[in-house]
Amino acid sequence: MSIPQPFPYQGSKRKIADTIIAQFPDDVDTLIEPFAGSAAISVAAAYKAKAQHFVLNDVNAPLMALWNKIINQPDWLATQYERLWTAQRGREKEYYFTIRDEFNRTRQPHHFLYLLARCVKASIRYNTDGDFNQSPDNRRKGMHPATMRRNILFTSQLLKGKTTVHALDYREIIYEARPLDVIYMDPPYQGVCKKQDPRYLQSLSFESFVESLHTLNLKDISYIVSYDGRTGTKTHGKALPKSLDLRHLELEVGRSSQETLLGRNKITFESLYLSPALCARIEGQPTSIGQMALWS
Repeated sequence: MSIPQPFPYQGSKRKIADTIIAQFPDDVDTLIEPFAGSAAISVAAAYKAKAQHFVLNDVNAPLMALWNKIINQPDWLATQYERLWTAQRGREKEYYFTIRDEFNRTRQPHHFLYLLARCVKASIRYNTDGDFNQSPDNRRKGMHPATMRRNILFTSQLLKGKTTVHALDYREIIYEARPLDVIYMDPPYQGVCKKQDPRYLQSLSFESFVESLHTLNLKDISYIVSYDGRTGTKTHGKALPKSLDLRHLELEVGRSSQETLLGRNKITFESLYLSPALCARIEGQPTSIGQMALWS
C-alpha cells in the first residue's frame, strides 16, 4: 500500500523512501532524523519495521510541535483541522490570511497544519522576522478532513510510544547516536549559508556540516545523507568531500517539472551518501534487492 503522509511538504522524500530504507542494516535500534521535515523516512521505516525507535528533530519548533500533536494527540489535531477546513468555505483566500496571522501570533500546530495544506507548492516560507509568509494556492482547499484524519491516525499508530520529538540544533541530536543507530540526514539545500533562505528558519554551514560528519566517522556512527544532485548533466550543489570516505549513490527521482515546462525531457537524480560504518554493517549481512540495484 502507499504509505499516507500526514501533511504535504515540499522536498519530502516520500517517493524514494523505500529506496533509502533499503540501505538500512537489519539491526537498527533507533532511526534519528535531525532535519525531520515531513519525516517521510521515519514513517516508512516504521511501516516496514526497519527500526525499533525513532528520534525526530528539526530546528523549526512549530513544525515539531505539529509532529508532537500528530503522534500523541491525533484525534484532537484532526478535529481542529476539520473545524478550520469547514470554516473557510466560500472565503478561502481571506480565511487563509486570517489563519496565517493567527499562526504567526500564537504558533499553534493546528493552524500550521492548515497552512501547510493550503499554501503554494506545500512549501513553507519565512520572512526575516521568522514569520510564515507563504501565499495560499487558491486553486485548492487543502486535504479533505476525512483523508487528513485517516493519514494522521495511521501515522500516530506507527510512531506513538517509540518516538521522541525535539526542536534542537542538529549537532545536539547526532552526537547522541550509538553504534546500533542510523542517522538519516536531509539538510537544507546548499547555498543557504551565505544569506538567509526563506525556506528555513536557520541556515546551514557546509563547513560545519562536513566537520560534524567527520566526527561521526571517528565515532563509527552509521549515517545516510541526501545532499546534492543533478538534472541531466547540470549539477546542484557541491559534493561532499572524498576525505569522508562515503559511498556515493544516485537515486532517480523522475522528470524535472521545471525542465518539462521549458520543453526539455530531463531526469533528476538525488545523491545519497552512506557512511563507512554503515557500509561495514551492510556488508556483513545478505544484500537486499534494493541495495543490489543501487550498487550495480
